[in-house]
This record gives sequence, C-alpha cells and structure tokens, in this order.
Amino acid sequence: MNIQASKAVAIGVDIGTSGARACAVDCEGNPTAFAAAPFLSPDELRQPQAWWARVSQAIETVAAQTDLSAVEGIAVDGTSGTVLALDASNEPTGSVLMYNDPCPDPLVVARIADNAPAGATAIGANSGLARAIHLSSDSDVDAVVHQADWILMKLGCPGRVSDENNALKTGFDLNTEEWPDWLEAAGMDLSKLPTVHRAGKKIAPAMGYLRQIGIPQTAWFHAGTTDGCASFLATGASSKGDAVTALGSTIVLKLASDTPISAPEYGVYSHRVGGFWLVGGASNSGGNVVRALIGDDRLDELTLKVDPDRKLGLDLYPLLRPGERFPINDPDYLPRLTPRPTDDSLFFQAILEGMTEIERLGYQRLRELGSPSLTSLRTVGGGSRNPAWTKMRSRAMNLEMLPAKSLEAAVGTAALVVAQLDDDNA
Repeated sequence: MNIQASKAVAIGVDIGTSGARACAVDCEGNPTAFAAAPFLSPDELRQPQAWWARVSQAIETVAAQTDLSAVEGIAVDGTSGTVLALDASNEPTGSVLMYNDPCPDPLVVARIADNAPAGATAIGANSGLARAIHLSSDSDVDAVVHQADWILMKLGCPGRVSDENNALKTGFDLNTEEWPDWLEAAGMDLSKLPTVHRAGKKIAPAMGYLRQIGIPQTAWFHAGTTDGCASFLATGASSKGDAVTALGSTIVLKLASDTPISAPEYGVYSHRVGGFWLVGGASNSGGNVVRALIGDDRLDELTLKVDPDRKLGLDLYPLLRPGERFPINDPDYLPRLTPRPTDDSLFFQAILEGMTEIERLGYQRLRELGSPSLTSLRTVGGGSRNPAWTKMRSRAMNLEMLPAKSLEAAVGTAALVVAQLDDDNA
C-alpha cells in the first residue's frame, strides 16, 4: 500500500472474516498508515472479545506509525448481517450469529414472512432480522447490535448506535429512516435495537479509548457501513455509473445509482452511501466453480494458454449445482458445463467466457431494473489478477477496466469520514 507522509484526518476500521484492519488517511483519502491484525485462530471469528483485541491492536499500530493529532473522525465497518446480544451493561452475553449463520428457529422466519411488506429486504433465514429476533428472545439480553456497532461502542462511542447500511437487513426502513412497526409483529422488541444514522454522518464527539491513543477531543465518531460497501468505496468508485465487480468465490456486482432499486426476486436491494445508492446482485458462479473444476494449483499455468482474442463461444454457464439467483432467478437452473473441450486450457477459457457473460448479463439486468448505464468498471477479488480474463471482460463490457485505488475496506470506511468532512466544510 502506498503510504503518504501528510497528516491523517480520518481513521477507518474494518472488522472482517480474517481479522481487523485500521487505516489512517489524509484529506485526499490517501493512506498515511495502515495495520492488519489477523485472527489467531478460526474460533476468534465468533468471539466479540477477540474482535476488540484485534481492532485495538490494529489501531494502536497505526497510532505508532503516524501522528493522530489532526484526526477529525473515525468510523467502523463490519460483516453485513453479523449480530450479537448484549446485557444491560452493553457487554456481550456470548450469543453471536454470524453473517452466514441461518436463523436456527423456523418459527421466527415464518413470522417475518407473515408480517413483512412486499419488497422487504429483511426476509428469510439468512436475514439479519431473523438472527436478531432469535437472539433477543433470551432473558438476559438487553439489546441486539451489529458487529460494527459494538466495536464503535468499545472505541468509546456513547449509546447503542448503528448505520443504515448494517441496519438494512435487520429491517430498517430507508424511506422513513425508522425501525418499522411490523418488526414488533414479527417478534422484534424495537427497544432492543440501536439508534440508526446515515452512513458517514457524525454521531458524537470522540471520548474514551480514542482519547487514550492520542485522538483529539475535537474529533467525532461517524456512522460506519458494511464491509461490502466499504470495499466499493475503497476502489475509488464514487459517481453515478461507477461499478465494481468482485470476482471471489462468487461473482458480485455493485453499481452506483442515482435512484434506489429493489428487486428481491433477484436478491437486488440498495444501500444509501453518501450521495448515491449502491445497487447490486450476486451470482452463484465464481471462483468456487473454478476451484472445483480446475484447481487452484493450475491457474497460473492455464492462464498463460488462454487466448482472449479467440472466442470459443461454447456458451457454458458454470455452476457447481442447480440453482441461480442473479442475473437469472431460478432455484432449479441447471449448470451448463458441456461441451467440454479435451484440452484443459480450452475448458478453463470456456469457463471464463461463461462467467464473463454472467457479468455482462448482470449489469444488463440492473439496467433493465432501472440502474444507470456503466460509465466505469473496477475489479476486486482473486479474479482481478488474471490479465487474460480482464481483457475478455473489458471487451464484453465495452469498457476499459480502471485500477482499484485500494482493495482494503478500511480505506473505504475512512473515505466515508473524509466525504462527510468535505460536506461540512463546503
């Protein structure tokens, strides 16, 4: 990461699946210091005290690397949908449900379905709301908050506060900017949920732990965001039509729009981030398919043999099992993995061509649903390092691929703070 020598004005904290990261940035959003604190074991992923230990480790390393006397704000991002239960003293009860844990109580899921309005995002066993309702039913639980919320509290932020990006899948209504009444009917005691602010907005003056590490009393806590939104911002994408494709275990598309889009039948919903709406969807295809069909150990070898100027046109739709959600919504949609070339390099190229078409169809689907046309495209994830695939995708999307400014979510979260500071000074 390119570290600048100028003064830090904002700090972003990212708590993710591998550990914590902290980044201080200057007024242009350029990093002045960065530190990562990986989890020491897989068990730490589910332990709030371990989250805090890694976050404080990362922040204190940043404090040792750069002068924090000019810092004006700090914000936190966390894994979307991860919730934990707190007691009356705001300490974790030990009950945590992670972003990928389905709600273990089918009756909770059914009550949500019976009471949720059409188009609600907080439905299904994998919603943050279902997890929150389940955790809130224990007698020793006084509150349920999101992962990023609790870290902000540990940093010294008073009260139980959240941001609307994390709160979206817990049922927060972006139109009224309130927790809606139907959550009570679904079984959620609204008094146990945090107060919600728009992402990036100022919440309270810095105090507590932050003051101990040298951040001035003039600094503020800011509402944060989810790790996905933060990763988008980190790339430098910020204007209508800017898009980011994440080529990881799945293919995830995100696009900045001037209007919100809700199409739950495709898993498409909108986050409000600063001055735009972030819309997107995710396919079941992606790196998990490549790993299963090709293997990680042969990727470099086979990539050298891919000829992006020669289109095979085999029309594969690479999936490991039946079922697709976006850009096609069909739980029974069948993989297309034939005809399979006998040459593994050609098979690999055909898979990449199929995934390229999925990406193209995904942005076409968003356009059909009301999004703006693509004006720029950046890429994150393991697939971004494949030059042959990048050339194939650039041609299919008829766009030159732009480099990502950063791949670190903490940089994007700090960018939220900088944007708010700019608005305040405008």
